[in-house]
Amino acid sequence: MTAPTPSPSTARPGPRVAVIGAGFGGLGTAVSLLRAGIDDLVVLERAEEVGGVWRDNTYPGAACDVPSALYSWSFAPNPEWPRRYPAQPVILDYIRRVAHDTGVLDKVRTGVDVVAAAYDESSATWTLRTAAGEEITADVVVSAVGQLSNPVVPDLPGRESFSGPMFHSAQWRHDVPLAGKRVAVVGTGASAIQFVPGIVDEVGAMTVFQRSAPYIVPKPDRAYTGLHHRLFRRWPVTQRFGRSLTWVLSERLNGAITGDGRVARPLKAAFKVAWRAQLRRQVPDPALRRALRPDYPLGCKRILFSNDWYPALARPHVDVVTERVSAVEPAGVRTADGRLHEADVLIWGTGFAATEFLAGIDVRGAGGVPLHEVWADGAHAHLGITVPGFPNLFCVYGPNTNLGGSSILGMTEAQAGWIAQVVRGIADGRARAVAASPDVAAAFDREMQDRLADSAWTGCVSWYREGGGGRITTNWPGFVAEYQQRTAEVDWSELEEHAVAAAAEPAVSGR
Repeated sequence: MTAPTPSPSTARPGPRVAVIGAGFGGLGTAVSLLRAGIDDLVVLERAEEVGGVWRDNTYPGAACDVPSALYSWSFAPNPEWPRRYPAQPVILDYIRRVAHDTGVLDKVRTGVDVVAAAYDESSATWTLRTAAGEEITADVVVSAVGQLSNPVVPDLPGRESFSGPMFHSAQWRHDVPLAGKRVAVVGTGASAIQFVPGIVDEVGAMTVFQRSAPYIVPKPDRAYTGLHHRLFRRWPVTQRFGRSLTWVLSERLNGAITGDGRVARPLKAAFKVAWRAQLRRQVPDPALRRALRPDYPLGCKRILFSNDWYPALARPHVDVVTERVSAVEPAGVRTADGRLHEADVLIWGTGFAATEFLAGIDVRGAGGVPLHEVWADGAHAHLGITVPGFPNLFCVYGPNTNLGGSSILGMTEAQAGWIAQVVRGIADGRARAVAASPDVAAAFDREMQDRLADSAWTGCVSWYREGGGGRITTNWPGFVAEYQQRTAEVDWSELEEHAVAAAAEPAVSGR
């Protein structure tokens, strides 16, 4: 039986809620909380504006690889998308507009970097400490810091000795001129396949260091016309149809990656045909084609969509190096074969610390237990949301909620709705402080790892796995529809209420 959910107009004031992070996940959660009548709410953002990864990643060519109809909040369709696959500035504008229109922007405090969170059992509250030394008290804390928010730069010998400009793709230096420069790019992941084509015509020479080749399939992008926009505005059902169709196709992709035999074989075969055809058509050099062939099963790493990655690498002034990078020197990058690849600018396209959930925040739950110790062997949480021993701490885009296909917003909206139900229950007196019971959480984690053992993700080393090759801590092993069903209604029997401990009495000295 779920907690009652009064309408916002009749609900009494709820508990104090602090949401950490003002990206899609944090803002979407704030909208759900407001709709549930929870108004005592603050969203804490370490940067100076909202937007999350779409604020940070401003590199040339930055765009989404999920169609706009699906990569948007279900409660805020946008009939004005200029393209099927939106670019970074357009997505950021959308986030800002929806945050303003829903009233959530008024709840955001920017420039607030949360570095610690401690639970007080005597008051059933959390105290957040910021980098500036401020303390913020909340009854409920929602972590929405994301899985792709902390860039990773390899700790290579001599890394700091490079004499030219050096930066990560998520911290793009727009003040660094690239015209005519020799540019070294380390990494060939989802960001690199966008920014390399974005700068290839500008640079004088480029060396791309590839550890493993990605599967690249055509991106069916197109510009939306004025007719599309008029249709979407006048008959919203036309845009909803596009969203539904994309949803169905993306769910098939999820099923293929996670081992659903009904769709895995034919869909994987179709993707392989598309990849091979594009590689052969766009890369005429046989030696380069061989270097660009992945050496792992399709779906083990993220499948990437691009129409211009292969042509960029086939340019005469671009060199693809598959030797392992061994060191960085003042003049360039040295590989394991002893060769020095000279460069004027070094760009890291090396991804993010996806498995280091809540990295940079010292979280301590009941009894002062550090969360990083609980997660020493890999992060885990019931439904990816709640951890035993950490009452009223909830995660959005937490462990085992990432996808190999589809839009992550389908997952984060489900999490936001579940959290809003729990907070509404707390507001209505059903409980004061809750977290998943240990038995329920352990059973859920066993289920996740058992199901993930049959997925394509076990076939190689990737950022989906702890330490690159350990347990899979990032991804959900099923369809988005299944996750939405399991989070649609809170099962309060899975939650354990934490009693408020009696405060210790102060010592009294005698005369």
